[in-house]
Amino acid sequence: MKNTVWLALLLAAFTACNRTPKAVDPASASAAKAQLSVLRDSVDVRWTQMMASDDAKLVATAQILNELERSPGANQPQLQQLSRANDRLKALRYQQLTMQSAQIDRYDSAQDSLLTALRGLATAPGASTTVQNTLETIGQYDGQVVGYRVQYDRAAKQFNNYLKLHENQLRSQTASGTLAPLPLFELQE
Repeated sequence: MKNTVWLALLLAAFTACNRTPKAVDPASASAAKAQLSVLRDSVDVRWTQMMASDDAKLVATAQILNELERSPGANQPQLQQLSRANDRLKALRYQQLTMQSAQIDRYDSAQDSLLTALRGLATAPGASTTVQNTLETIGQYDGQVVGYRVQYDRAAKQFNNYLKLHENQLRSQTASGTLAPLPLFELQE
């Protein structure tokens, strides 16, 4: 009896392990939805990296402003104005699903103006090495902006192209609001 039970359990386990999963038709709507999800995840990773870099640049800018405010003879009203401008940048920043060229330009211009003023103050004689090092870090973050935008656009184009190619299959599988193409940093013709 014991052997029969063990044999039945062993046979059941073997049968369960030996099952071949049902193949997914690559042309099916569910396969298209799964692929679109993978592409969307790729876009989201690129966006998150880009925003984290930009957030770090804003934090570094605030650190420089705080350091400069502690300097003897600092122009406090000017530094407070620059600090408020830095605080407003995040609210001014473009959003992934609604960004437009004018918003991107407005944000870039506001950030460039702030950084230009900051560089003028931070390179003045007597600026601490902490300020100089943090300014270099901001320069590194600034130098990565174009690369991050290019990487994001590549991923978003793949998403948009796949969406366009498989739109009919995806309509039945996805809520209509999630089927919109993503805006790009690249200027559209």
